[in-house]
Amino acid sequence: MRELRIRVLAGVFVVAGVLSWAGARLWNSIGTLPSVPLAAPIVLAVIAAILLATALSLRGRLKAQRERRPEAKGVDPLMAARAVVFGQSSALVAALVAGMYGGTGVFLLESLDIPARRDQAVYAGFSVLTGIAVIAAALFLERVCRLPEDDDNNTGAASAA
Repeated sequence: MRELRIRVLAGVFVVAGVLSWAGARLWNSIGTLPSVPLAAPIVLAVIAAILLATALSLRGRLKAQRERRPEAKGVDPLMAARAVVFGQSSALVAALVAGMYGGTGVFLLESLDIPARRDQAVYAGFSVLTGIAVIAAALFLERVCRLPEDDDNNTGAASAA
């Protein structure tokens, strides 16, 4: 399984932000801008919490397994792989959503004197922050599930053994 790259996430974030900003300008010139839902940062925060809880649980179980504690519950490799895939897909979607709301938020900064637009800008800002939290939790989960032979320090000697 390939490791998720920060450059890819940043690229998705920037491209989605630019397209969203341009789309918001176009949409505003035609009529009213669609609103940023209040649920967006809440849902992203819940996903970040689930990813973080999964990472902490797996980290504790893997540590107990490495220390060979008698009460240690093993970690099924398929379950760990599913957790990593969930984390990677969540990070990609969060980068897209955060970029989308970031672009809309940047557009809304032009009209903060209107109370409704100011509220939408705040929701967009919180959505970007919670999107970054999802990405951070996903990268932490990926780091927890990394196999020892996946370390960058090893040059292939571990895989040959």
